[in-house]
Amino acid sequence: MNTLLALQAAAADPSGGSLISRFADWAVHLMELIGAPGAALAIALENLFPPLPSEVILPLAGFTASRGSFSLVEALLWTTIGSLVGAYALYWVGRALGRTRTRAIFGWLPLVDLGDVDKVEGWFDRNGSKAVFFGRMIPIFRSLISIPAGITKMNQARFLALTAAGSLIWNSIFVLAGYYLGENWHIVEAYADVFQKIVIVAVLALIVLWLVLKVRKSKAGAASRELEKDTTD
Repeated sequence: MNTLLALQAAAADPSGGSLISRFADWAVHLMELIGAPGAALAIALENLFPPLPSEVILPLAGFTASRGSFSLVEALLWTTIGSLVGAYALYWVGRALGRTRTRAIFGWLPLVDLGDVDKVEGWFDRNGSKAVFFGRMIPIFRSLISIPAGITKMNQARFLALTAAGSLIWNSIFVLAGYYLGENWHIVEAYADVFQKIVIVAVLALIVLWLVLKVRKSKAGAASRELEKDTTD
């Protein structure tokens, strides 16, 4: 119970914000109730619902381990198992979706050419292994990268091996930070939040650039067709 009170005090730190505090408090109760498997369950849910912050769950798992509720090795093992379970579930979402449905969905979107979809699929076929491995260490993408792996039917054994390797690296960083920082575990979340915001800004910038290029291409095509029409007339 002393461990629970210490963890709840850390989770309630105002720097984490009320939503983060409530989620941290839930994760605390879960890990106190069923031990290290509770961290696995929380991480599996985080994979399925990317807004849930692994940057909170993992340091808390390390902090809990430092208090003796379970060992550091158990924390690393179970959080990685949780990552595998969540990622594998999303992999099968991609498999169920399939390439045909994916093409049909993107075909309905404005400014999206099926040729662009083919290019992305081709890129993933060539670089899927790297994307899965390194994607596990990038906020937001660490969960979503499992879906294109399923869509392209990446070999399951290879997918799981790459996911396990990438997740172990990511998880180890945050679990070890929580283990050694102790009650100051929430400091990790602040730095991770900055990293996540950088990723979001970079993605938004790429989307804006893509839209600008697409609009220009569309206008250029329309102008070219208009010129050809005037010429034939």
